[in-house]
Amino acid sequence: MADILEEIVAHKRIEIEERKAFISPSKLYPMVENMLDTSVPSMRQALMKSDSGIIAEFKRKSPSKGWIHRDAKAEVVTKAYQEAGASALSILTDTEYFGGYDEYIQQARANGVTIPILYKNFVIDEYQLFQARYCGASAVLLIAADLCKEECAHLLKLAHELGLEVLLEMHNDRDFEYAELGPDMYGINNRNLGSFVTQVENSFRLAEKLPADVCKVSESGIGKVETVKQLREVGFRGFLMGEYFMKEDNPGMALQQFISELAK
Repeated sequence: MADILEEIVAHKRIEIEERKAFISPSKLYPMVENMLDTSVPSMRQALMKSDSGIIAEFKRKSPSKGWIHRDAKAEVVTKAYQEAGASALSILTDTEYFGGYDEYIQQARANGVTIPILYKNFVIDEYQLFQARYCGASAVLLIAADLCKEECAHLLKLAHELGLEVLLEMHNDRDFEYAELGPDMYGINNRNLGSFVTQVENSFRLAEKLPADVCKVSESGIGKVETVKQLREVGFRGFLMGEYFMKEDNPGMALQQFISELAK
């Protein structure tokens, strides 16, 4: 792991312990177990069936850009994304570095969002999976660079037991040994998590390393309709886009215009 990612993960460990002190696992886990009879919408199925595959992200800030849209309201933007035709949503729940909260997912659900939602965070502890399920997420992000293979396998198994799907994020050749764990979705991150430099070419370069029939997701740095069309041609079915929409005054309208152009 490079410097920025190490810093984020180190802070995340402290944050998780603070959260556990606030709501103990012995209290949270039974609450979640009582919810397991109720299913959540499948993100994988939504992407595989979609003509656009756009995963619209609610992202207020980032370590590299600072504040992107500080005043954005989760319940407003996410509902607008759904109405504009998003296949799924991604909601940042990391507070320190991305200005997110678990409550943003709850607010989206309370305001009528029914499409799949990805719990976007640096998941390193099983406690976070229970958090994700409790707040109404459909899937969680597991980042290969954050976890050893055994940790990733354990979290993936537990996520499935909780009724959550997994988007496994890989960035380089080293990460591809994790692909054999069999996640629901295989993500290629175009952003280097150490330097935060983004290169969409990463998805094109690494796509052929994945099985042809899996749900492939290209993450970060996508800002052109033509890029999405080209990525679809090499097998991608999901396209996670955040800053491109969130930098606009009306993210929902920006998404609607993008999907309209994509359909031409």
